[in-house]
Amino acid sequence: MRLPGRDIKISFQSKEEYTCPVCATVFNREELLSGSGRLIAGVLTEELHRLYEPSARYGDVYPLSYQATVCPQCWFAAMDKDFDTIPKPAREKAFDDKEDRIADTLLIFPNADFTRPRDLMTGAASLYLLVRCYEYFPKEFSPTIKQGIATLRCAWMLEELDKKMPSQHYDWLAILFKKKAHYFYCEAIRREQNGKENLSALKIFGPDTDKNYSYEGALYLSALLKYKYGYKENSELRQAELDEAKRTIARIFGAGKSSKSKPGPLLEHTRNLYDNINKEINEIDLVH
Repeated sequence: MRLPGRDIKISFQSKEEYTCPVCATVFNREELLSGSGRLIAGVLTEELHRLYEPSARYGDVYPLSYQATVCPQCWFAAMDKDFDTIPKPAREKAFDDKEDRIADTLLIFPNADFTRPRDLMTGAASLYLLVRCYEYFPKEFSPTIKQGIATLRCAWMLEELDKKMPSQHYDWLAILFKKKAHYFYCEAIRREQNGKENLSALKIFGPDTDKNYSYEGALYLSALLKYKYGYKENSELRQAELDEAKRTIARIFGAGKSSKSKPGPLLEHTRNLYDNINKEINEIDLVH
């Protein structure tokens, strides 16, 4: 990405050539440049999302825009280490879905263009494509948790789009994507617990790019998203879901594990979430 009106680069094209396993297009991956004050770290949100302050020299920089490897021709996308290892049956699914994949993406992100340096909209589109394309991958790739992370990241980018283009309904879409992230996170942990899909193919859980909060971070997010975006109308279903979220939080402090080994911000946010869940459960009990 090169900022308009400035000869200041944010990203560059890698020298390594990629060959798309779906359509055989050869391309170079766009990478984010680091250093020189491009990223000014701000607060960490309760969703473990790192906010960045705009730089006087570089403006707004969105590291999440560069996490997906995307073919500029067929718009197949994957995390970098998975891109060229997709199995043949999955490649065929991706090939057959090409036209629908591109059309569906353009409905949400009408100006997305992977033949040019990524801007905010194309970066958000790349994360949507990750969610879409991990539907093709078999369970050995831990696709469900990867869809959860990509969906949550896409929601954060949609929030940024809403700041730039208010009244375009990106705020509503961000909430919709967070509700979908709630499903993916809970489903990934459920599958891991019943042995249907383990999480071993994922080494970095994020959810953002600045720090890896590991499996415990995924547990926390499944509980947080359940608290924020789960059942609201039915009090019995709500209480059952909150009780489940409390049990999930208890696993973070799990048996025999020292809290000293856990990142401070994660513990702080987990304690706050636990208190909020307890407060709501008590309020539900008072009503009944």
